Amino acid sequence: MKKLLQELVVKPDEKFKLKKFDPGDTFGYDKVSAGDHLTKNLKRLSSLQYRLYAEAKRAMLVVLQGIDAGGKDGTIKHVMSGLNPQGVDVTSFKVPEGPEKRHDYLWRVHKAVPEFGKMGIFNRSHYEDVLVVRVHGLVPKEVWSRRYDEINDFERMLSDSGTKIVKFLLYISKDEQAKRFRDRIDDPRKNWKFSPADLKEREYWDDYIDAYEDMVNKCSKKNAPWYVIPANNKWFRNLAVSQILCDTLDEMDLKFPKPVAELKGIKFE
Repeated sequence: MKKLLQELVVKPDEKFKLKKFDPGDTFGYDKVSAGDHLTKNLKRLSSLQYRLYAEAKRAMLVVLQGIDAGGKDGTIKHVMSGLNPQGVDVTSFKVPEGPEKRHDYLWRVHKAVPEFGKMGIFNRSHYEDVLVVRVHGLVPKEVWSRRYDEINDFERMLSDSGTKIVKFLLYISKDEQAKRFRDRIDDPRKNWKFSPADLKEREYWDDYIDAYEDMVNKCSKKNAPWYVIPANNKWFRNLAVSQILCDTLDEMDLKFPKPVAELKGIKFE
């Protein structure tokens, strides 16, 4: 299963071509076997999170990015469902408002970084400032282009301070996006999730793909790797993300703290 971690990571300084990546790839897994593996992974993930919480010396930051309808909410729902809410913080980053607009673009992000012992999940993230900001020309190129280095420095600082960073780009095809939009329109329970703005953003598809490609190529580092997840099949997306999280937490070699007192011989009256 560690094959997925190795197959889906964008290696540092690799020239990764997103346009040649198959968002429908399942790497030989089928829906039934993936479901069995996912069940095991969720149990393992819960156990590893408990160790992280108990150790309380390090944190994990999970970054989820993807084009509209890429499955960020679904990934949180299906992969993080077995985690203890006491040890998880989920932050959704929307258009900056209020004080967020009066600070540097990383201010609100740093505030949301998880404390030691916790997992933090970013639904969108600081990478919006080299994605939507770039695509819509909200700041000049000379501004957003230097943010790659700023983000790398920021993430290196977090890593050096004890925060393990894992970043997932959930990649779907343009046809799959259209299918999911149609489902939101046809299903009354999902109508609220659809906005005419989604169709407007769809017109910038190629621009977003170029921006995502630069993002993973410039900001996938050993201390904060990007994993590109084929996400046309939701069941494979969930399997891949859960497996990579389990493997990463395993590699952290988390330890339970030593007891604060000698436990042998304790008697209760």
